[in-house]
Amino acid sequence: MIKFIENEQLEMINLIKKLVNIDSGSHLKSGVDKVGEIIALEFFELGFIIQEVKNDEYGNHLIIKHKQAINPSIIVLAHLDTVFPEGTAGERQFRIKGDRAYGPGVIDMKSSLVVVLYAVKALIHEGDQGVKNIQLVLNSDEEIGSLTSRLLIEREAKGKKYALVMEPARKNGSLVSSRRGKGNYTISVKGKAAHSGIEPEKGRSAIEELAYKIIQLHELSDLDNGISVNVGLIEGGSSVNTVSDHAVAHIDIRIAEMDQAEPLEEKIEKICSTTDVAGTVVSLEGEINRPPMEKNKKTEKLLGIIREIGDKIGIEIEDTATGGGSDASFTSALGIATIDGLGPIGGNAHSDKEYLELSSLIPRTLLLATIIQRLSRS
Repeated sequence: MIKFIENEQLEMINLIKKLVNIDSGSHLKSGVDKVGEIIALEFFELGFIIQEVKNDEYGNHLIIKHKQAINPSIIVLAHLDTVFPEGTAGERQFRIKGDRAYGPGVIDMKSSLVVVLYAVKALIHEGDQGVKNIQLVLNSDEEIGSLTSRLLIEREAKGKKYALVMEPARKNGSLVSSRRGKGNYTISVKGKAAHSGIEPEKGRSAIEELAYKIIQLHELSDLDNGISVNVGLIEGGSSVNTVSDHAVAHIDIRIAEMDQAEPLEEKIEKICSTTDVAGTVVSLEGEINRPPMEKNKKTEKLLGIIREIGDKIGIEIEDTATGGGSDASFTSALGIATIDGLGPIGGNAHSDKEYLELSSLIPRTLLLATIIQRLSRS
């Protein structure tokens, strides 16, 4: 199998180049759909059935499986979108410098889409029946929280034994075995405007009230136990010489375990149920939108299998935890053995320095193909 993949390396790089040079930010439906069409055609030509899930606002989602597949036990998750605005691909075309390839979305995760495709091609070349035991879900809005695809992922994942998630490997090659859960909240404060020089006593400062809330919210962080509360964006007021009549804060929370969610939500609600500045009104909106991916016994067992595979094909398998979110959280929360970070190695995702380690393409494609092969025989 390794020889086949090695012989396809140039084709893999050319396809990555083609995908990277297409703008496909989450809010650019036409670009995301174009990337999806390219990948869908490749799988169609291999004898796979493509189900396109239409999406009016964002790109269409794709469900892909072999035409002879019957109740596949493996779900493979990857996304078609990037974080970059329209025009970025034209400004930063795909390029290679040394052993690294650069470009918007090159590691997160256009290279992963190509790795999945060529792992499947390698299995077909070997005549391996594992290609009938996988179902791919390629969604179009992962980078903005999988707003329209979460229910789709959860629906398609039901009944599966394993979830292989194609976010990139860490810079040192580690796979991801746990992720913190994530929530987003917005606090809105209404006050009363007044001239700050002439009659400040008649005002009720929304900004002052919000300041009290920010301090109380940040005190909820418990980093030793994986809980963080961060007010990352604030806005309010109309002019420097006016007591502000409105203020808004946007809050990001992270949790390590699902059991932490309800108590933390209750504390946030309690903080927002009272005011420190008389005459102001506070409202709270939001929710935890990604459960944590916890390293449980099923995950550890799957990780052990992948380590055995790594030993046989010469890849040292390490795993790590990360605070970032991914669709792996959804399958893990359903009790499915889930491993993330199965894409190629790279770094600096979401920045103008994003890169792919070209030397990781062949071994990571081989690893994925062999995992599918092994899990399909167990």
